[in-house]
Amino acid sequence: MSTLAHTMMTAARSVDSGLAGPGELDRYPYAEAPVTERLGAPSWDGSDPELGRVGRRAAGSRGRGLHGQLVQQLGQMIVSGDLGADRPLVPEEIGQRFEVSRTVVRESLRVLEAKGLVSARPNVGTRVRPVSDWNLLDPDIIEWRAFGPQRDNQRRELSELRWTIEPLAARLAAGHGREDVQQRLSDMVEIMGHAMAQGDALTFSRADAEFHSLLIQVAGNRMLEHLSGIVSSALQVSGGPVTGCDRPTDASLGHHARIVDALAAGDGAAAEAAMRQLLIVHPEVERVVPAPREH
Repeated sequence: MSTLAHTMMTAARSVDSGLAGPGELDRYPYAEAPVTERLGAPSWDGSDPELGRVGRRAAGSRGRGLHGQLVQQLGQMIVSGDLGADRPLVPEEIGQRFEVSRTVVRESLRVLEAKGLVSARPNVGTRVRPVSDWNLLDPDIIEWRAFGPQRDNQRRELSELRWTIEPLAARLAAGHGREDVQQRLSDMVEIMGHAMAQGDALTFSRADAEFHSLLIQVAGNRMLEHLSGIVSSALQVSGGPVTGCDRPTDASLGHHARIVDALAAGDGAAAEAAMRQLLIVHPEVERVVPAPREH
């Protein structure tokens, strides 16, 4: 096993155990984790009963400060529908209920405003915005939707988006034959192979996410490059067999290897075809995306 493969697999296992490891990916895995006592499940009773249902969904907050945890909790509540559109958010009330300072509340609401989830206007205050105003490409919103009531729709939409982005990226990447990139992609395939042999789904997923992100980044299209984070989020929150990247299989590994071979040969059509095959490894995906065209 290469040094890179060993390092990545060790890091993945460290993250899985809750310990920090080299190269830790901040958003993976998305696992249920206890929230700090200070931001534990608050009881928003009285006129606001629905605001007390946040504790169970406060996942992904491990390792975040109070500000990050409050953003996480309020964001999940908005995306899940617990805080509906046009719902007023009173900073003083939030601070009291979650036992955090006005500064933490203010900064958290600013983050949510930047994501399009809330708006703050003079004489109106802060209110929840409708879904049409949300930045649905924001990685946090992708994560929150994927683990809320909209999970199925989010997974389907992400699969459709990947089908649009990644075959084109694979074709374009074949025209950028950088040896360092080729080696890195080969390393990721090697890591996935070792991880699959050891039943290490976490390391497989991490290497898979880096493979696809890197492929998009070297496509030579800056607009596509900005979408690489979305693809990574899609891989991390898929939660089930939607595409060939969602679980380690020989077929998935083989398609990844064929993409690397096609890129090395500068064969854009073959790289695109291999990516399309990868994205429909599982038959249920055919309900979402069309079958690949013959080349």
